Amino acid sequence: MNAVVSHARRLSGAPSFTSLVTVVLLAAMLLVGGALYEGFLSLQVMLNLLIDNAFLLVIAIGMGFVILSGGIDLSVGAVLALSTMIAAWLLQVAHWPPLAVIATVLALGFLFGGGMGAVIHYFRLQPFIVTLAGMFLARGLCYLISIESITIEDPLFVAMSQTQIPFFGGFLSPGALIALAMLASAVWLAHYSGFGRAVYAVGGNEQSAAMMGLSVGRTKILVYAFSGFCASLAGLLFAFYMLSGYGLHAQGTELDAIAAVVIGGTLLTGGYGYILGALSGVLVLGTIQTLIAFDGTLSSWWTKIVIGGLLFVFCVVQRVMAFKSP
Repeated sequence: MNAVVSHARRLSGAPSFTSLVTVVLLAAMLLVGGALYEGFLSLQVMLNLLIDNAFLLVIAIGMGFVILSGGIDLSVGAVLALSTMIAAWLLQVAHWPPLAVIATVLALGFLFGGGMGAVIHYFRLQPFIVTLAGMFLARGLCYLISIESITIEDPLFVAMSQTQIPFFGGFLSPGALIALAMLASAVWLAHYSGFGRAVYAVGGNEQSAAMMGLSVGRTKILVYAFSGFCASLAGLLFAFYMLSGYGLHAQGTELDAIAAVVIGGTLLTGGYGYILGALSGVLVLGTIQTLIAFDGTLSSWWTKIVIGGLLFVFCVVQRVMAFKSP
């Protein structure tokens, strides 16, 4: 009995504990939903969790790298909206080819994020302030383009929106497959590349990373550039999903991304976490929304209430774990 208690204490003190809790929580929510609502556990409902949240998964991937490095990025929702506006304007007003639009949007997102990273590093400013300024800047630029929604009618974007890819009796959207491919690439980048090891080192202890000869400045700039790239890619996926560009798209998405990353097991203090945890975090948020939709009697605001409660609990657990660490 003592051995079991000792093992349980070691497990609860391990950094991976929150990731394990998230998986257990997700399984429990799915089982409860399956017991309460007919058809909840059908294959297409589960696939819809990926289809509807593909853009959030991509943003959470970029946010995961930022938080692992010890930073934060509040601009991602605004960059997503700006990306939809730029894409819509270039397609509908400037009549650019769709592939050129996609490449331009991704490049601009990368440069926008990299610029914020450079300001954070070279001017020694807090990421919270710099990315908050980036959020206001990106939202403001949306309204310089247009104060109204711009409908996208390009055939490629319409095809990406309407295509259903067969999957074991159900279907996935191209956007969902792009998000999963991005997740696989990000997992490799985080755990099997020199850049990923540098991100963990900088997040764990920036001074120690510098003493080991790692380029802290380069790593920080690339982390925010990658986050900007992910936000612009998420903007393209959102444009596929909504077939429009609008300055009010994705309000509060940056907070959902932070919540997904933290619930997925990444420590807010940086230096520890799993990029794959972004998937479990996003699925938890999506499952909460689906449960409320199946219930039909609860306000959609209950989604925010439950997510807020979960985030509070996970932050407290992380703090307790930090006290237990040697």
